[in-house]
Amino acid sequence: MRVSKTAMILGAVAALTNAALPLTAMADEWSAYGRDLQGTRFSPLTQVTPANVASLKPAWTFHTGDISTGKVKGGGPRSGFEATPLMMDGRLYLSTPFNRVIAIDPASGQQLWAYDPKLDRAQPYGDGLINRGLAAWRDPKITTRAAGKAACALRLYEATLDARLVSVDAATGLPCAGFGAAGEVSLRDVARYRPGQYHMTSPPIVVDGVVVVGSAIDDNARADMPSGAVRGFDARSGRRLWTWEPMIKPAGVADAAWKTGAGNAWSVLSADPARHLVYVPTGSASPDYWGGLRPGDNRWANSVVALDARTGKLKWGFQLVHHDLWDYDTAAAPLATTLKLKGKATPVVIAGNKTGMVFVLDPATGKPVLPVEERAVPRSALQGETSSPTQPFPTATPPLVPQSLSAADVWAISDGDRKWCAAQLAAMSGTAMFSPPSEAGTLAIPGNVGGINWSGFAWDAGHGRLIVSVTNLPAKIRMIPADKFKGGDHGDLRAETTMQIGTPYAMSRDFLRAPSGLPCVKPPFGELMAVDLDAGRIVWRVPLGSLEEVAPGVGHIAQGSIVLGGPIVTAGGLIFQGGTMDRTLRAFSAETGKLLWSAELPASAHATPMTYQVGGKQYVVIAAGGSAKVDEERQGDAVIAYALP
Repeated sequence: MRVSKTAMILGAVAALTNAALPLTAMADEWSAYGRDLQGTRFSPLTQVTPANVASLKPAWTFHTGDISTGKVKGGGPRSGFEATPLMMDGRLYLSTPFNRVIAIDPASGQQLWAYDPKLDRAQPYGDGLINRGLAAWRDPKITTRAAGKAACALRLYEATLDARLVSVDAATGLPCAGFGAAGEVSLRDVARYRPGQYHMTSPPIVVDGVVVVGSAIDDNARADMPSGAVRGFDARSGRRLWTWEPMIKPAGVADAAWKTGAGNAWSVLSADPARHLVYVPTGSASPDYWGGLRPGDNRWANSVVALDARTGKLKWGFQLVHHDLWDYDTAAAPLATTLKLKGKATPVVIAGNKTGMVFVLDPATGKPVLPVEERAVPRSALQGETSSPTQPFPTATPPLVPQSLSAADVWAISDGDRKWCAAQLAAMSGTAMFSPPSEAGTLAIPGNVGGINWSGFAWDAGHGRLIVSVTNLPAKIRMIPADKFKGGDHGDLRAETTMQIGTPYAMSRDFLRAPSGLPCVKPPFGELMAVDLDAGRIVWRVPLGSLEEVAPGVGHIAQGSIVLGGPIVTAGGLIFQGGTMDRTLRAFSAETGKLLWSAELPASAHATPMTYQVGGKQYVVIAAGGSAKVDEERQGDAVIAYALP
């Protein structure tokens, strides 16, 4: 990428301007997506408490200007705003849906500089135009005294939608000249790369001077999607140091019988710096709903793997779903913490996925700390498919969402809706979790948006609890033979239907909804909950959000929303949570789950909030810009900070 003379001049002006700004004393920073590399999302700040949170008011609002409706020729897909800012060295750093990187004064909300990598917005990115955030790294070779003068003493890294890794100077917004070519490295050199279908949505992570990057890969387009390789790059030079491939072809399987891809790390990474480990959550292998060309368990898809950050060597892996046929990605960032089990402080890695189950693992070995058993599950009858005979189930931690639905469990507002839902279930070949897809149709419960999606969880260090937001919306999955699909059978008109190229089947999926439009499952459709992992119980759970704005009438009848955006916890005893489809940021009591405060936003906050303290004042910040995939949602470009008067 070439940097224009105008950009260089503007960067120099920004540097002079920033140098004149005093850095006020800070009590806390937010230096990684999950506040720390371990992904705890726990802040030690205590200024805002249950006693005064009701007094929170907007302190400032910043508008990025980066919105795409998806309807302007050449403007690219629809945009969403999913970013969580970083706070370091007295500045707030933010990424936009167009991959611009912006530095903001954390007390006033004024822009300090902006860097534009000139994203190719014309590609059909399957996730829309989104970016969840940045990674940061302090160069240890630059002393504290020299850091104020040396370029790129603090670096920011972003993985762009068009598959580039960029590095910019946090002080000026100028590209770090020694990193790759003019501050960027191409990420397109993976097997079966396809523009648009292969992209980046989540932040990298930096451990031991190595920038580790995953990828986002479209679902269900074909059997042989791009490789889901995870790569490590030198933080100074951008030189690629290692590549780790998640998909392992089983011994004895011919090359012609092995056509797959993905298994990619599209969500947020976390790390254990003391062990030099990067914890990688991986998604499903391609395509999602038929695996006849990917026999075996498909390791290491649908897993948490620990890689040596320095070499990329696999230290351990734990698979949460074998031979996935339900799009049950490990979407939540693994969380590393110390858990008190039977009175003993125990280091753990907590993993969860779209099944809504929580696994607690040993950070050194990946072996379960809390017991897990393999249980028999139904086998597939589809042509060419060999499903896994068993799946792993935690036995000490409860499932967070329902795992089956019967006619007796149907929820409806009228006899007509109830009969319709019951008839749908009666016609399906399976209505419990891990029922394999079929031509008749099966129920995916949870559906493909969760259980636990990338919203993930936070660690409440004050109470020793896991705080989790979940979605409870089952989906009907139907497999359509290729000849029938080509003949015009495209499933339900409301359903998402895709021909999985290279396979004998198209897939059709949609939330299980009655003719009224209401889900057939008992609400709430989204919840926030606190889990005591030692005791193996849910301490409290509360409905979260409403679908009223995107589905008028639903919110007046049933509580809960699809949740895309997770919680944070503070030492002040509060949980802050956006993520719902009703344009609201909420604060809950960490102890009881009671709703203590809420604020109406200009658009839905499909992002995880963050908090910091500067100038003696604690701020809570959220990005509010709506969803890239839900046309009914209002769009926006606002970053809003709240503080006590």
